[in-house]
Formats: sequence, C-alpha cells, structure tokens
Amino acid sequence: MPHREIPRASTALIGGSGTHAIDFPEALQRADVEIHAKEVVYSTPFGDSPPMNTLRLGNGELVLTCRMHGWRSGTTRKEASQQLFSVLREAGVEKIIAEGGVGTVHADWAPGSVIIPDDYLDWTARRDTALSDDYLLIMRDPLCKDLRGALAEAAASRLPDAALITGGVYAVTDGRHFESRAEVRALAAMGADVIGQSLAPEVYLAREIGACYAGIHQVVNRAEGVGQDWSHRELRSIFHERASLMGNLLLDLLPLVSGRETCGCRGLRKKTLIGPDVPGAP
Repeated sequence: MPHREIPRASTALIGGSGTHAIDFPEALQRADVEIHAKEVVYSTPFGDSPPMNTLRLGNGELVLTCRMHGWRSGTTRKEASQQLFSVLREAGVEKIIAEGGVGTVHADWAPGSVIIPDDYLDWTARRDTALSDDYLLIMRDPLCKDLRGALAEAAASRLPDAALITGGVYAVTDGRHFESRAEVRALAAMGADVIGQSLAPEVYLAREIGACYAGIHQVVNRAEGVGQDWSHRELRSIFHERASLMGNLLLDLLPLVSGRETCGCRGLRKKTLIGPDVPGAP
C-alpha cells in the first residue's frame, strides 16, 4: 500500500456494510469499470488515509472509493473521517455517495428494503470533527436532492417498488454497539425512521469541502423492541446475499451523476463569521 500523489476525481464512493462481503468492484466483473489503482494510502495533515481504490469509468472519469467509511483498528472514527475527507478535498471531489446498513423503527419496513434518506438526527458524541474552522455549514438540505434523485433512478431498475423508500430521517448513533429498546423508542419519538452509525460526521465534512453528499442504505434489521428480536444469522445473510446487488446499483449510478450541479449544496457553505482572522472579530 504505497503512498502516492492524490489523483483528481470528481466523484467518491464510501462503501459500507452493503458491499463489504465482496471484493468491490472486482467481483462484479463489470466491463464499464477499470481498477486504476488499488489500496493506495495517502498522506494527510491528520495522518495516513485508509487504503483507497481509484476506478476509471468508460468515459475516462476517475472515482475514488474507500471501504467501511475509513474505519480501521487503532484509529478513531473522528481521525478516520478527517483523513478520508482530507483526501477527498485535495482530489477535488464534488459528489459523494455512501452506502451502509441501518435498522428501522417501523415494524412494516422489511429487512432487505432500501432507503434514500433526506434528513438526519445526530445523536453522536463526535463533536468538532472538522478539517478547519473556516466555514459556517448550513444544514438546511443536508442530503443532495440531485444525488438522491440519481440514486432513486439507479435503484428503481434493480429493486421492486415496495423495497425502495425515498425520503426519511436517518438517526446517527456512536456504536459500535447497537441501541437499547429505550433509545430506539426515544429516537422514534424524535422522528427517526432508521438508525445507523456513519452518516455523521460525513454529512458535515462533505459540506465543508463543498461536495454534494447522499446515501443509500439497506434495512438489515428492525431495531430493538420493534417486532420480533432479530437474529445474527439474518443480518449476515442480508449482507452476503445482497452485496452484489448493492455493488451493481452503485456502479449503475456513476454515469447518472456526471454533470449534475443544480442542487445548490455548495451555496450552503459560507465563510465563518467569527474567529481571529475575521474583520471585526474581537
């Protein structure tokens, strides 16, 4: 895993549990995607990055990918997030798509369903996970409408209508443990639809680097206290049986996001109004 110069890329895929069971994307044997560089580590001001792959699409465009949101043993999630997004910033990434697994607070949402959320609740303790103090981040529309539309378009050809949920609130918890029944009831009362562990701080860091961000997430279980208790075997089966489907869906998406810039996400990042370098600051 040698260190190299960070390549220029306009799009990044942050892989989660949905594709973790396969060697993504090699295992899919897609003719429209070439592995340009594999498991490269980059130097950042926050330490060495997680191993990252670079894909080359048929049109020559490069796409950066990273497995499991950059988490790895011996590195905190805060550090991993800063390292990963530092690379994406230097690469000039403008569009970020994440995937992963979530639990649902709704008894009628079956495991295997897929949700493209449009808002979030941050219940984590990972504060001040930023690359700088330069920006005021407006989280009015946190998940890009253009990317969500492209995700829905790609998913529609791979999933039955009943399995695709567009819109909803993703509640983020610290993990790595799952939530208690009381926590699930509290999050449901606050408006959560699904619960996971990765959307924050990624959604903030994407806005900080001026990139659009959206995610597609598999429902892998009903959260604690919602219907019957889930089993570890069922969870593992979903991860293994649907990994190729999720991987192909993500690769289907890539041509759909090229050139989409009507969302206004970048305009929700403003220069900070406070700090020692701001005129008029104390």
